[in-house]
Amino acid sequence: MTKVKLKSHRGAAKRFKFTASGKVKMSRAGMRHLLTGKPARKKRSLRQLTLADKTNIEAIKKLLPYG
Repeated sequence: MTKVKLKSHRGAAKRFKFTASGKVKMSRAGMRHLLTGKPARKKRSLRQLTLADKTNIEAIKKLLPYG
């Protein structure tokens, strides 16, 4: 008998990627709307990827078992 494969959470798979060392990369929030009122400096900094907080990594790894 073979084991049933786990499915990845497709919403999480589109939002998070894993680095080679196992950390979780994600994009920053705040770039969807109301952009005219935000300074260009803030918008440039929001373009960069960031690492997920250590308190959320366990939950993300459950959603992405083969990450």
